Amino acid sequence: MKGGNSGNRRDIHTHDWLNGFVRWFKYQIQAFKDRLLGKRVEQAQSDRSSRSARPLQLRETAVKSLKAAWTALEREADRDEGREHEDTPALQPEDRERSLIERIRRETAAANRNNVTRTEAYREIYFRRPELHWALLAHMVSRNGGFNMTDLRGELLPRLLDEQQADATFQMLERINSLIFADAYPQLLLYEAGRKEGRELTHLLPAFHVSRFMGPVWSQFWHRLDSPVLTTALIVNEQHFIEDRIVQDPYYREEVLKTMAYMMQAPMQTNAVIMPYGAPQAGMMRLAGLILEDFKDLKERIEFGKRLYAILFGVEIVREGVLAFVRCVQHSGSRSDYAPHLFTSQQPVNENMRYKQKLAGCRLIRGRSPFYSPSLEAVWPDRPVEESRSDRDWFTAEAEVEPYFHKLPLPELFEVTEAYCHGLNEIELAVQAAERLGMLEKE
Repeated sequence: MKGGNSGNRRDIHTHDWLNGFVRWFKYQIQAFKDRLLGKRVEQAQSDRSSRSARPLQLRETAVKSLKAAWTALEREADRDEGREHEDTPALQPEDRERSLIERIRRETAAANRNNVTRTEAYREIYFRRPELHWALLAHMVSRNGGFNMTDLRGELLPRLLDEQQADATFQMLERINSLIFADAYPQLLLYEAGRKEGRELTHLLPAFHVSRFMGPVWSQFWHRLDSPVLTTALIVNEQHFIEDRIVQDPYYREEVLKTMAYMMQAPMQTNAVIMPYGAPQAGMMRLAGLILEDFKDLKERIEFGKRLYAILFGVEIVREGVLAFVRCVQHSGSRSDYAPHLFTSQQPVNENMRYKQKLAGCRLIRGRSPFYSPSLEAVWPDRPVEESRSDRDWFTAEAEVEPYFHKLPLPELFEVTEAYCHGLNEIELAVQAAERLGMLEKE
């Protein structure tokens, strides 16, 4: 009798599996049609928005003078090879400069507590000094970093990742977020202090272990206020800064970047940076942004950042919409910040039940509750910020950075609302498939 019951269960499971496969196949056909339609809609919206775009320019004269300065630094580095960074500039600062250095260090440490505090610090300094375009770009990228952190404790990803994978991924996201902030924020504060005092303070950058690459850039910016050149340089600097400390770090490469969960990010589009520029109305939203295909590729990360910048500051409807959103919506880490019609920060009551699909396109299926997307503080307690493991200056040669200063191209397609929803659909499908496979394995 036991054998007969076991055979019946196998027949039932086989039948369930076949039904599941048929549903999956039908879904893929419909999803393919939806993607084609969504691409056409997104392309049309991108085309309309691009008509009023003002492409950002990297002025040749500005870049030429920086190339000369970087070449001089390269020769200087060759002469001084083997010297380490010092804690203070070569010229001893005055008493008021030492006081300023200590104040900037304290303010940076206080704001570097977690993703929410960092994101807010970027927002505040941008509105104080709007010529610092990078600060608004960093604010939006940091918002996305917070969303990715809370996704690890949200409704979908915990059904696909084990606790070790989730914690390792959070550690990497937190480390990237805190490292970039610790390097860049003092630069922004030092510039702001100089404007208040009415004198250039670029000579104090070494006190914060800033790469020599940035010295000529900030000095030029002080006199020319060329925001595109400064923003591009900061993108290049920060991505080089995390290359050795994160991307090439053996722990993160093995525990995160080589895992199946990470490699599934591109097809599921969970590695997108989105910028809300239209408030949700009647269950709709407008998102601009891009999808990063390969985080491990330094060049791709830099070009990705440049294209995001070109969208944010080159497309008027996106810039104005993002600014309206940033002014009105405080960052919490929950995706309900920008899509309250799809996400909620309220934890579900029956979170261990078998998952049922919630999304049809960009709308919730009737009767389904919004996706759980918690605030950061609700699911990730603050962790001590580690000091940088290396004080070695990444900048070695002008020829390595010069190619990044040719142009700031505006992508042809930057409307990503439909693609974003499709990505959520794909994650839902992966969750349902994983649950079916898990149920079969348990039997």
